[in-house]
Amino acid sequence: MSLRQLSFDLASLQAAYRQGTTVLEVITEARRRSLADTHHAYIHMLSAAEVEPFINRLEGVDPASLPLYGVPFAIKDNIDLAHIPTTAACPAFAFTPDDTAFLVRQLLAAGAVPVGKTNLDQFATGLNGTRSPYGACQNAHNPAFVSGGSSSGSGVAVAKGYVSFALGTDTAGSGRVPASFNGLIGVKPTLGLLSASGVLPACRSVETPSILALTAGDAQAVLGAAAAFDEADAYSRPAQPLGVDFSDGPFRFGVPRDEDLAFFGNEAAAALFADAVKRLESLGGTKVTFDLTPFLEVARLLYEGPWVAERYVAIQSFIDAQPEAVFPAVRTIIEGGGRKSAAEAFAAAYRLKALRRVCDRVWRDMDCMLTPTAGTIYRIEEMQTDPIRLNSNLGYYTNFVNLLDQCAVAVPAGVLASGDAQGLPWGVTLGAPAHKDLALLRLADRFHRALGGTLGATAVDVAATPPCAGLPSGDLGTAGTGTVRLAVCGAHLSGLPLNHQLTSRGARLLATPPSAAEYKLYALAGGPVQRPGMVRVTEGGAAIALEVWEVPAALFGSFVAGIPAPLGIGKVKLADGSEVPGFICEGLGIHGATDITHFGGWRAWLAADAPR
Repeated sequence: MSLRQLSFDLASLQAAYRQGTTVLEVITEARRRSLADTHHAYIHMLSAAEVEPFINRLEGVDPASLPLYGVPFAIKDNIDLAHIPTTAACPAFAFTPDDTAFLVRQLLAAGAVPVGKTNLDQFATGLNGTRSPYGACQNAHNPAFVSGGSSSGSGVAVAKGYVSFALGTDTAGSGRVPASFNGLIGVKPTLGLLSASGVLPACRSVETPSILALTAGDAQAVLGAAAAFDEADAYSRPAQPLGVDFSDGPFRFGVPRDEDLAFFGNEAAAALFADAVKRLESLGGTKVTFDLTPFLEVARLLYEGPWVAERYVAIQSFIDAQPEAVFPAVRTIIEGGGRKSAAEAFAAAYRLKALRRVCDRVWRDMDCMLTPTAGTIYRIEEMQTDPIRLNSNLGYYTNFVNLLDQCAVAVPAGVLASGDAQGLPWGVTLGAPAHKDLALLRLADRFHRALGGTLGATAVDVAATPPCAGLPSGDLGTAGTGTVRLAVCGAHLSGLPLNHQLTSRGARLLATPPSAAEYKLYALAGGPVQRPGMVRVTEGGAAIALEVWEVPAALFGSFVAGIPAPLGIGKVKLADGSEVPGFICEGLGIHGATDITHFGGWRAWLAADAPR
């Protein structure tokens, strides 16, 4: 395969490097593709001389030793790369930093090579990609349509195959809407996982750098390499254990009520969302309907409330001195932030706290939520004619995520089959509480593969790339899942009296395997709740029906502490020969108990209405 045909997904690049392709050859090809761009994706392309040091530092390095060895990437132009201008899409504001953003340094250390700085809605204010004096960034599939913003150039550069991945930022959906409109994976990570040191803020308290990639596996690799605690960033926080991993096996996903869904007249998008719900169900999901109303009220706080003042604070001295240098729609929004009062800020903070309490209740009934990423898409001409209202429509499903400290992954959901935007990609978003990033990425990967199709605007089929697997490198991998598997055989089974002790701790049912044929089951005497005792024996044993649950490790101790004698937790052998923690019974506990082994399990004994 020639370099011009080489796909820049990570697996294809790694294969090319194993076959002797050099970093110089790959980066030269990435620069050739990027320099041919006609979609206004870039603000600054690194020259051959500027990119040379990044290539030279990989000389003599084993490609297998670095997770992102020789991977070309692009950087949204509100993120610093030393000695390269940062403009935030405002020429009069531009400066040349001496230091590289902490996040970018992590990627460089992992072997990635920067190719250019990408276009954006000025000062990261917008969701459409048209608010830039460097040109309205055009959709990778049809240049008449918006690319999504504010990380517009980053989305287009990845979708067109110029680079393997790109950095964006996300305050209100800026890393997700470009993914939807260009057929990509867009990651809005948990706030603080990716350092914001060296990132020009828009709304510092709620925004995060974001990742746009061709596949969920690529996004996971980038997130794994980039996530690291940064002492210099006051909002940075260490990765936490994933907890119950709902990405494989049974899971519950929330879908807004029909009356809460808005597609702004785009019937083809409504049909794709209905298909997306069915696809998640086919992957083992159970649909749960929830009320989106409080989430929408949170969303309105972001632009109608005092958080817009953070945008003003970020560039106050500049916009006060040179208001005419700021794009008109952007200036209208940011100057409005300067008129917000401290009283308004506190009142909104109190309201957000109350709304978050309401919104957090949904997680009792579901593991993740599924929404459209944006209800519809617009032509560039339409957006420029009515910039505030139409941009607001694009944020209908995205604005609440950041204020509620959720993580989210945008994933392709198909191609619009009718209407003005026929043939354009359209996507959905999976959302969850903070630190569920890896579970969302893995579920997004399964969803993407079930959909099929090509990556971005390239001809590469998603089926030709490897799936998301295992834990990534770095801090995220070290944090692990933080869960314990537990085999239960009695009153903790689903629907039985003590099952709430598991579900109240966020535990999830994984499987219903039998034990190895080495156990006796007894109905124990006494106690307010009927309980069985399972005892391993050397002969005369049988297979006992079990359920295996996944329990957050942080809550496992309190669960074990409440188990009364003669029961306890030990190792239980399953029929496949593996062992998991599970309920066992002391030998003394079976005195006076009834041997019910022949029933094969506690449910069967209960159903048989046997003598008690």
